[in-house]
Amino acid sequence: MANTKSHMFIASPLLFAFLILPIGAALAGGGHQTPDGIRLPGLRKVMDSPLRDPSICVGPDGEYYLTGTVEPFYGFNEGIKVWRSRDLSHWESLGFVFKYGGSPWHKPYLEKSMSLWAPEIHYLRGTFWLTYSMPGWDGTAKTSGSGLLKSVSGKAVGPYVDMHPNERLGDEIDASLFEDTDGKVYFLWHSGKIAQMKPDMSGFADPYRWLRTTKSDPDPKHHSGLCQLIFGKNSFDHVGYEGMFIFKANGRYYLDCSEMIDGRYSCMVAESRSIYGPYEERYEAIPHGGHNTFFQDERGSWWSTYFGSDATAEWSERPGILPIHFDKHGHVVLGSHKGKP
Repeated sequence: MANTKSHMFIASPLLFAFLILPIGAALAGGGHQTPDGIRLPGLRKVMDSPLRDPSICVGPDGEYYLTGTVEPFYGFNEGIKVWRSRDLSHWESLGFVFKYGGSPWHKPYLEKSMSLWAPEIHYLRGTFWLTYSMPGWDGTAKTSGSGLLKSVSGKAVGPYVDMHPNERLGDEIDASLFEDTDGKVYFLWHSGKIAQMKPDMSGFADPYRWLRTTKSDPDPKHHSGLCQLIFGKNSFDHVGYEGMFIFKANGRYYLDCSEMIDGRYSCMVAESRSIYGPYEERYEAIPHGGHNTFFQDERGSWWSTYFGSDATAEWSERPGILPIHFDKHGHVVLGSHKGKP
């Protein structure tokens, strides 16, 4: 989910319109500068509705699909909503596509009216998938959990079935999916846990592994107070403390997690040539952009989601996007591919 809720737990809608302007024209614009002086070129709000941890993917119809944590963020929020757009500007609400409570492992969470956090939407293997998470039902991180849903219709509206209904799939929150170029699919969660899925996506093919960086960052101003609970008090070889996501570009795996950097809730990235690492030294890729996802548009350009979750963010708890590209070293850089906002 994001840093506000993590002080309690470790972790971690508009009328539909057809394409009015080319995406490049619709999204071009001046850069934003946050109160702490950081410029975020091309950043724009896509919807003025409360939403945390936004996730966007492109469907087989060329439409964009958006989900995220809905209100109440720290109370019973029922389940998962999805929105659809042709141009990343005008969004149609598809309403709730999933309400939790039907799977046996949900029972203690439902009894305590826990939130459902940080759903992500993915399209792979001919259908839509939703990952989702819930904070510990007993007030501790030990009972936090995450799961995986599959659309049986092949459509974003579902209906969805729980692929692991009898017990939590991940033992922490902030779940994600990643499909590699060889067709293998991985379930990701927390701050670096990863496991390859079985061919039928019903569970893990192997025990999970931890992804870590090759170089630690011991600066206390570059960490949440929760970081010491990951690998130990003096161990700082993690990418971030929650919000894990992986994408692949330029023959590299980009592992990103959320972290507190000088008071900013930011997206940190580390890179590797292998899915399991070793991952190089982390860097702050999206200032104020913690718990984001990356996606490509129909033209192949890359984008990051954004929602704002610290005192000096451009705005707070509204979904946004900003363009990214890659420098000569392959690192994530803010702004369009042409270097213009």
